[in-house]
Amino acid sequence: MNTKKTLFTTLALGAVYLMKNKETRDKVMNGLQSFTKSKKKSGSTM
Repeated sequence: MNTKKTLFTTLALGAVYLMKNKETRDKVMNGLQSFTKSKKKSGSTM
């Protein structure tokens, strides 16, 4: 139970950080987009 609470707290703090910092949010989104494009291009599945 304590591990779940810590995990959700960490995720919430990360979300708040991303909402406040546009530059960081843009970097994360660009990284995710390039990751998904590379996965689609290689045709691999997880």
